[in-house]
Amino acid sequence: MAAPVPFRVHGLVPDKQGTPIVVLQEEEGARMLPIWIGEFEARAIGDALAGKKMARPMTHDLLLTTIRALGGTIKGITITSLEDHTYYAEIHVSVGGKEVLLDARSSDSIALAVRSGARIFVTEQVIEASVTPGVTVIAQELTKEEKEARLKKRLEELDPGDFGNFDI
Repeated sequence: MAAPVPFRVHGLVPDKQGTPIVVLQEEEGARMLPIWIGEFEARAIGDALAGKKMARPMTHDLLLTTIRALGGTIKGITITSLEDHTYYAEIHVSVGGKEVLLDARSSDSIALAVRSGARIFVTEQVIEASVTPGVTVIAQELTKEEKEARLKKRLEELDPGDFGNFDI
């Protein structure tokens, strides 16, 4: 089995119905992985990316604080599988020299990774199952701004139904 591939959060964009999409980009490549997420998770990821601090801890802040208070650290998250249009993830927590894997939704895992500075990994199985022509690879000769504009336009034109029937 191939080692999971490191990705980073490229950004957040809405699809044409306004549903948030978190876009992950391969750290050492051009593959992109769009994941439809909920409004709450999009806000949590966006606020963390912007470095925004809330007056009171939000759910993801509370979980991170709890893990740290118990002596743990988040070592990374891995998006492990895609089944029936649902992404599954694991949060890798180190506590007392032992690694604990927490089953989690991909959006919650990404929100925690952004808050904690942990790395994001995606299995090749998920990458292969999620390839969307015209979205996963963007020409290298384009500027960063051009790439972002093209990706945003393509993602706005996508419909979740393009990937099958599923509930968000």
